[in-house]
Amino acid sequence: MYKIFNQIRQKLVNRAALVFALALAGCNTATEQQEAVATTTSESDSMKTTLLYVGTYADPNEESIFLYSLNSKTGELTRVSGFKAGENPSYLTLDASGEYLYAVNETQEFEVKESGAVSAFAIEDEGDKLRLLNRMPSEGGAPCYIAMVGNTVLVANYVGGNVAALPVQENGQLGQPNVVQHQGSGPNQNRQEGPHAHYIAPSPDGKYSFAVDLGADKVLGYKVENGQLVKNSPDVAYAAAAGSGPRHMVFHPNGKYAFLLHELNSTMTTLAYDAAKGTFSEVQTITTLPSDFKENNQPAAVKVSPDGRFLYGSNRGHNSIVVYAIEEGTGKLSLAQHVSTGGDWPRDFSIDPSGNILLIANERSNSITSFKVDKATGKLTATSNTAQVQKPVNIVFR
Repeated sequence: MYKIFNQIRQKLVNRAALVFALALAGCNTATEQQEAVATTTSESDSMKTTLLYVGTYADPNEESIFLYSLNSKTGELTRVSGFKAGENPSYLTLDASGEYLYAVNETQEFEVKESGAVSAFAIEDEGDKLRLLNRMPSEGGAPCYIAMVGNTVLVANYVGGNVAALPVQENGQLGQPNVVQHQGSGPNQNRQEGPHAHYIAPSPDGKYSFAVDLGADKVLGYKVENGQLVKNSPDVAYAAAAGSGPRHMVFHPNGKYAFLLHELNSTMTTLAYDAAKGTFSEVQTITTLPSDFKENNQPAAVKVSPDGRFLYGSNRGHNSIVVYAIEEGTGKLSLAQHVSTGGDWPRDFSIDPSGNILLIANERSNSITSFKVDKATGKLTATSNTAQVQKPVNIVFR
């Protein structure tokens, strides 16, 4: 696959051939054979790697998207490449084929208009290179989330208070955006003076797409038809508690539940999903914080373990990951752990495809910290592996 993997693989082949030849020649003692096998096993473990992209906040002329390899046994991160991807490519998404990478450019001005941007890249040289295909306006300020449904890119514009859909062409380039403006406000006048779209992504079956609006305290439902956003009926899929400021949402792998994280009151809500109507109903709401923490806190991201047994949320301020066990059959949550992220202001985090490692992007301490996942309990243990990355925001595995 990737050059360094080929080198490691060749070493293993050479090692195996040497062990086999020595065994045939009768030149190995039993101890020597065991040592050779142990070395081979160790090197085999080092091959358990996967690639990931990191989106950051950065100036226009700086490297701003980074490619890393992760050893999913040890949690060690190794930088592979850095790319100049424009200003603030904070959130990223990959197309289903893995050929293209799309990024928001989280700005409030693009081509002399009040808008952020969305960039399309071709992935070349086994991920070693990103080639810019084109860049389109997001038609709203500070785009802060991006996802794909079919051949359409979806974007949430925080300052614009709207969501956009951009059709993807056959060559991977982005077409003209179409936009739906959100309406509404909330009781927190510092943060909810108007709508602030913070998230948009499809349901597991792709039938609906849902936008989470922090300013309006709503989850709004859409269908995507021919690259266009069409409001579902009813368009309000869920009305959150006034002033709660919902930020991000994630579906359970079984598609029956979703989990909604609220930034302004540090709570997590389990939602039962009606897949026929595209609506949600509340099952449970609990805090993301220990009872004795009274300082500023702003939860950021929420993820479910690959096996669907555990839920994770990031607390900016408390600087922790909260871990919940998910009750099978009801989706109800029970606290399993609060663990320090080992950094400051944990924004996004991601679980590697094996489910072994959780990586946390600590924006203000310029670090990505690595944690082992106990698959039996869901609890996290720091691996002591840390990568220094300037203002990391989002982590996406290839």
